[in-house]
Amino acid sequence: MPKPHGFSYEMRADRSVVLTHQGRAAGTLRGGRAEKFLAEVESGDAQLVMARWTGAYKFGNERAARNHPRNRR
Repeated sequence: MPKPHGFSYEMRADRSVVLTHQGRAAGTLRGGRAEKFLAEVESGDAQLVMARWTGAYKFGNERAARNHPRNRR
């Protein structure tokens, strides 16, 4: 599974955090969630953390789900 890439974040004046993926808005965090996110980004792999917080990451089962008889046409 490839590592996530293309994520960035911007801290705004009102202490909210805007997450983007490849230039598109992926989420906005405010208050305690924004503080928790910033602490986690600084202590770990920033791209992986942002992918997890936005929900835009692979679970590893996409190929298996695509090949399931229910999903074939």
